[in-house]
Amino acid sequence: MNGQSQRFLSLDVFRGMTICFMIIVNTPGSGASPFAPLEHAQWHGFTPTDLVFPSFLFAVGNAMSFSLGRYKEISNAAFFKKIIKRTLLIFLIGYLMYWFPFFRLDNSGHITGAPISNTRIMGVLQRIALSYFFASLLIHYLRPKKVVIASILLLLGYWIILLLFGDRDQPYSMLGNAGIYLDKFLMGPNHMYHGEGVAFDPEGWLSTMTSIVNVVIGYFAGKFIQEKGKGYETISKLMLTGALLIFIALWWNMVFPINKKLWSSPFVLLTTGIDLLLISALVYILEIKNQNQLKWTDFFLILGRNPLFIYILSEVLVIILYMIPTGGGENLFGSINSTVFQTIAPGAIGSFLFAISFMLVCWAVGWWLNKRRIYIKV
Repeated sequence: MNGQSQRFLSLDVFRGMTICFMIIVNTPGSGASPFAPLEHAQWHGFTPTDLVFPSFLFAVGNAMSFSLGRYKEISNAAFFKKIIKRTLLIFLIGYLMYWFPFFRLDNSGHITGAPISNTRIMGVLQRIALSYFFASLLIHYLRPKKVVIASILLLLGYWIILLLFGDRDQPYSMLGNAGIYLDKFLMGPNHMYHGEGVAFDPEGWLSTMTSIVNVVIGYFAGKFIQEKGKGYETISKLMLTGALLIFIALWWNMVFPINKKLWSSPFVLLTTGIDLLLISALVYILEIKNQNQLKWTDFFLILGRNPLFIYILSEVLVIILYMIPTGGGENLFGSINSTVFQTIAPGAIGSFLFAISFMLVCWAVGWWLNKRRIYIKV
């Protein structure tokens, strides 16, 4: 393993682990409820599943700590062109993914175009794009201390906005928070997520304010490791910082609940605190103890080297499985679960086995790409 790949080992493993669990929690098998830890918190609260998406944003920031340094050597115009191009591309891919497959079958079996008027605008990739964009601007144009101050202002400002412009009695409720008011004003209910049974977008415009901080803290973690080296002092400081963020999050939770769907400020501090502990553990295992030759790392490295592509593949593949009818009013996704996984292991175990199997299919594509040294970057 050359020096460059060694340099990125912990990051790639962390990113690969994030993609692995993101696919597992996003694609549980049908026919039974998944295990409780593999579901998001209903509203206030926290489950292991709630850590997955913010960890990916943390990994985005970590990767930026290696790339943004090169942008210091180019003009501001060239820098802005690079990040706006990447932002628009990721945002567009996310939007097209929700519009896919661009057609629908009506009741008579005729193919009609999918109405763009009902396509969701915001989403996971869109949040990644916007968080990357604004974090890049902050880091490129401001000194580190001012970036920290800006991040604190984003967390406090979001809290104040929810209190001032949300429902007076229930500012943190699903239908009474300021974010849903803004999303309905900017996009309208038809362009919002309806998975909760109502028009509410967990990746809305307002809560993107705080998700920027996940990227910023990931950036500072990566930068700190580069500057201080991968030694005991480095990981001890990262772990102490992580523990401090978790403590502040739990304290803040008493007045501002930890809530993934609102992407509340304490949620940001809790998830980044846990991420700092996890990245410290990986640096210790892979760099200090030099356990990087263990085969388990190769599994996650394959996912970590094409993370966005494999995530998009997992989402599109699920849509295709839902589109293919198998008779009796069932689709291929449901048929696979009912005839195979729920037959072999009824209940939550069968749901989990499907999720693992689906993740391994996506991993196999990543393995093929990695074997041919194909790395799809956006």
